[in-house]
Amino acid sequence: MTTDSKAHLIFSAMTGFSARTAASKTTHSMHPSVYSQTKRALDILGAVVGLAITAVIFIPVAVAIYCDNPGPILYRQVRCGWRGQQFRIWKFRSMVANADQLKHTVQNQASGHIFKNDSDPRITRVGRFLRRTSLDELPQFWNVLIGDMSLVGTRPPTVDEVKQYDNRHWQRLEVKPGMTGEWQANGRSSVSDFEDIVTMDLRYMRRWSIAYDVQLILKTIQVVLKRKGAC
Repeated sequence: MTTDSKAHLIFSAMTGFSARTAASKTTHSMHPSVYSQTKRALDILGAVVGLAITAVIFIPVAVAIYCDNPGPILYRQVRCGWRGQQFRIWKFRSMVANADQLKHTVQNQASGHIFKNDSDPRITRVGRFLRRTSLDELPQFWNVLIGDMSLVGTRPPTVDEVKQYDNRHWQRLEVKPGMTGEWQANGRSSVSDFEDIVTMDLRYMRRWSIAYDVQLILKTIQVVLKRKGAC
């Protein structure tokens, strides 16, 4: 990656400027998954089905979240997507309402540019169940539907994480972030080293195909049902 390219990505990540317009003229330089119409069709189909499921369980989940810890039902956070483009990711809230303000009080057990604590005290009782079953991530189907994310891709990083990236880390932003991917399907919460996550993401980019996406989706469903590696 050239210095100019990295500078543009940093600008995108820090300002929210969309790189899509500039990149539209250089499709040949983009990762094929970004402009694959078949992948986009699969995303839309999956998102519609996922949102239908979300609608069915929304009220009972919302009641459980609020009764356990009054506050917003949904949690949103700014993440960085394709080539550093910022977007708001949506989840069912699994932590106390002021979790972001309390983050500095929790020890980071992960290595590198991610934050993780297996016994994070900010997670509510209902939140632990939502995370264990991955129900907290269902609202992300909306992000998939509007094109911010894909069903399968790389882990969507926070803005603070991206500010610390080196050249190798930036490569993982050449595809859309996904609800699942190599990390979730093959390691999930058992992986706590950021460099291992990057390795998995880059491997996904090399192996990418529609068939491989379907394989990772099916494997993720299996992992979730077995609650393997869940938080």
